Amino acid sequence: MDTTETAVGLAQRAPLTRPDPLADFRADVAAASARFPELGMIIYPELHLHSADDLPANDRPAALREKAVRLDSEFVAEIGRIAAEHNIWLCPGSIGEIADDGSFFNTQLLFSPAGDLASTYRKMFPWRPFEPHRPGTDFVVAQTPDHGAFGLSICYDAWFPEHSRHLAWMGADAILNIVKTTSQDREQELVLARANAIVNQVYVLSVNCAGPVGRGRSIVVDPEGLILGEAGLGEDTIIVRVDPGRVERVREIGTAGTNRMWSQFACDDDPIPLPLYGGTLDPKRWSPGHGIR
Repeated sequence: MDTTETAVGLAQRAPLTRPDPLADFRADVAAASARFPELGMIIYPELHLHSADDLPANDRPAALREKAVRLDSEFVAEIGRIAAEHNIWLCPGSIGEIADDGSFFNTQLLFSPAGDLASTYRKMFPWRPFEPHRPGTDFVVAQTPDHGAFGLSICYDAWFPEHSRHLAWMGADAILNIVKTTSQDREQELVLARANAIVNQVYVLSVNCAGPVGRGRSIVVDPEGLILGEAGLGEDTIIVRVDPGRVERVREIGTAGTNRMWSQFACDDDPIPLPLYGGTLDPKRWSPGHGIR
């Protein structure tokens, strides 16, 4: 697949708590698009549109579920119209999703420039015991026609190395890790962003919500672990360029011109048992995008 680099904006914003947040969201997307006309994609933090931070902690789980919608709702369709108005790939963060069976998920959305809901991902590792959502079970990599492949990831997922590794194996050039970190561990998450980028040779874009609710410090890391941009604590927009060709070059020549993890195995190496997962690490299948592209 022929791809070109794309300018991506990480919109570090405070959560929207008004009953109808879409008017404020529409205005913010319009402002960002006008200020940075080169943008091909804008990414917002976790639960940016479905927040309950203005309520006491004990009341938030019920309030979050009350705000949740189905993916075929008018609320979701309106976000798609916002993407189409500005002809951009748009990740509005995540929303509360009510599934057909009534289950409640924390679901990341990605809309195409035509306004179509191109990909959805249910958070696999809710931050327990504090989050009320059910865990998702499917890894998601969104293939774009022109800008490469984007793995979807939500906050605490980044703490589980299997998650980022699987997205890279599925062919992701970049991991879009949307975050709502209000606790003291943002410093550790910055380390994880670099580590996940290094060991998988992918871009990692981690966009957190701004203070005073969140700890801010959104970060973008390149496939060798170099920091391309980092925000402070308040509202900010980081603009970076994601180039799938750079991912290919790093994997070809190695990180720092040395390490080529995805070329570790020879075809005649024995599979390595993985007792923790009840599976194996099979050299015949050890390559990014295996069987996908």
